[in-house]
Amino acid sequence: MILYPAIDLKDGQCVRVVRGDLATATVFNTSPARQAEAWAAAGFRWLHVVDLNGSVEGAVVNGEAVEAILKAVSTPVQLGGGIRSLADVERWIERGVSRVILGTAAVRDPALVKTAARHWPEQVAVSVDVRGGKVAVEGWTQDTDIDAVTIARRFEDAGVCSLIVTDIDRDGALLGFNVEVFGAIADAVSIPVIAAGGLASVRDIERLVQRPGTPIAGAVLGRALYTGSITPLEALAAAA
Repeated sequence: MILYPAIDLKDGQCVRVVRGDLATATVFNTSPARQAEAWAAAGFRWLHVVDLNGSVEGAVVNGEAVEAILKAVSTPVQLGGGIRSLADVERWIERGVSRVILGTAAVRDPALVKTAARHWPEQVAVSVDVRGGKVAVEGWTQDTDIDAVTIARRFEDAGVCSLIVTDIDRDGALLGFNVEVFGAIADAVSIPVIAAGGLASVRDIERLVQRPGTPIAGAVLGRALYTGSITPLEALAAAA
């Protein structure tokens, strides 16, 4: 299982929020680039970067911070937040992003996602953000009546490299992973699933690794990593 330490960007800083509410933001590093260097030095093989402002506004806002991260580390970066067009996808792949994440576009314009996946094989992921069993969009500010499995199945055989499934109700709240939510989607599709939202301890990673059924391909580490509830060393050991 691959672990993805999260670097969430708000107003140019590295923050953590609770359940996507930007008003709850806690700044953990004023330099996202330095934070990226720290996670790379700790041994993580990927970074999960999200432009929180961009998610809400529908356009990239923290572009300078993203570019600083790309210059600071050689570690592959997956980037989401405010990416809503093929031009956006192309721009970030050309600038060095290894994987672009499309969330709102996956609901509003699935044809765009499929086109992007054909143009950039293995470099386009879909974000499936779940609240109360239904998918939320526009930086989690709007709910839909579409369930997560329906969205996931929409992209079977489309060339999408992974699904980042976020449990919004637990995100940033240190309540522990809802393994059943992630497992149900992983078992329903052939696309690799990356779990996000709720990590509280190393036991959560162990539960993901040990669950029966289709293996969970990865997990995003957020607040628990920043507060020291879980260390990089023990997290990587549990994933291995």
